[in-house]
Amino acid sequence: MGLLVDRGQPLHFIGVGGIGMSALAEILVERGFSVSGSDPRDNSVLQALRRRGVRVFQEQSAATIEAIRTTAAADPQIVVSSAVPQSNPELVEARRVGLSVVHRSDVLAALINSQDAIAIAGSHGKTTTSTMVATLLAATANDPTAVIGGIVPGFGSNARVGNGRLLVAEADESDGSLVKFRPSLGVITNLELDHTDHYADLEALIGTLQQFASGCGRLLTNRDCPVLHQHFQPSACWSIESADGADFASIAVAEEGDGTLAAFYEQGTEVGQFRLPLPGRHNLSNATGALAACRLEGVPFEALSQAIPSLSAPGRRFDFRGSWQGRLVVDDYAHHPSEVNATLTMARLMVSTGRSPLPAVPRRVVAVFQPHRYSRTAEFGEAFAQALGQADAVLLAPLYAAGEAPLPGVSSGSLAERIAALHPSLEVRVAADMQHLAQDVATLSLDGDLVLAMGAGDVNGLWDRLKALPGAAVVTPLAA
Repeated sequence: MGLLVDRGQPLHFIGVGGIGMSALAEILVERGFSVSGSDPRDNSVLQALRRRGVRVFQEQSAATIEAIRTTAAADPQIVVSSAVPQSNPELVEARRVGLSVVHRSDVLAALINSQDAIAIAGSHGKTTTSTMVATLLAATANDPTAVIGGIVPGFGSNARVGNGRLLVAEADESDGSLVKFRPSLGVITNLELDHTDHYADLEALIGTLQQFASGCGRLLTNRDCPVLHQHFQPSACWSIESADGADFASIAVAEEGDGTLAAFYEQGTEVGQFRLPLPGRHNLSNATGALAACRLEGVPFEALSQAIPSLSAPGRRFDFRGSWQGRLVVDDYAHHPSEVNATLTMARLMVSTGRSPLPAVPRRVVAVFQPHRYSRTAEFGEAFAQALGQADAVLLAPLYAAGEAPLPGVSSGSLAERIAALHPSLEVRVAADMQHLAQDVATLSLDGDLVLAMGAGDVNGLWDRLKALPGAAVVTPLAA
């Protein structure tokens, strides 16, 4: 597409406030394109876009398309994501009058394919790994451009416009559109069946990622993932299990609840040690993949080791919201069994080691989980029940459908039955609605507990609902 050379054609994003759409809009307006968008919400992301010169409409209607056409120098190109339904009135009107409509992945592909780029894919950890790569490159004077699926703490945004050689992009596999990308370096963190609304089975997902891999100039993969090890032939690989046979490896020297001390290896030889300020083996693997990507792009390890202390997790990845009535409230995006398991394992490490990056060391872990999609809950119900058994108590929010039609016998209640069958002594409650969920947290949790809200739906609103309860004693962190 001629998007990157034709700044005379305006771009209009339907649903511009989405985490993927807003990053593209920010980069393009900073690069001199005329950008507009629509979104019924009004939040900090949209306010930031307005400050950067993006014209944002709150109403999504045919009139919005007409308003853009009558004020723009040329007919706009319409950008949509997979979340925009075909019945959206703006999209219907755009097609009626013959405007060009492209998917957000086409815009991202145009950016990735126009310069040296690192594209990070994988079932889990791609947002964190992308954040780490972009943060390390920025901290080592490589001035990257970045398009990330989460808020990067060091940037205060999900996008960064740099003048350096490299672009860092998160490559989402959920709809298969990442096969359009042609990065100079592709990274795959791991591969496990998910998005069962799109992929019939693991083989279909593997096939899509193999297409992505074939379009990469070089491919870097996680050797510890058995699926990647069996089905992919990378240019280089990393491991946190063993330095033998791995191009890059980080071997833990000490694992604590507030971080990990590790030795870094290249081609089996130790080149130095670093302390990662994020606990958990999943974070160590993500960091090792990020370090390996930067090393393949020629960044010296000495410079990287000095930048590692600046690493932070992206927004909604073990995101401390504040203290409520002595409870430590954390928000996390985990919505797949492997992610729930990794997040709870990390939380238990804080309890067992007596060390934590939080303001206090938690005494217990109360898991507040919101199942996301009927299809995912049906496919992984047993695995969710196994993972949630690590908590001291489990509170379930109503299932978040994400637009899916209900499936018979699939609900938060059915998941609670599975948990109770596997862990009979574990207290499990199912909330009728989000307000009752906050009340359940208030009555079931104790002073000193870690209240860990997990899910990809609206469970992230738990913190605000807790603050609104009568008589709440709240301490909000300065960064919140």
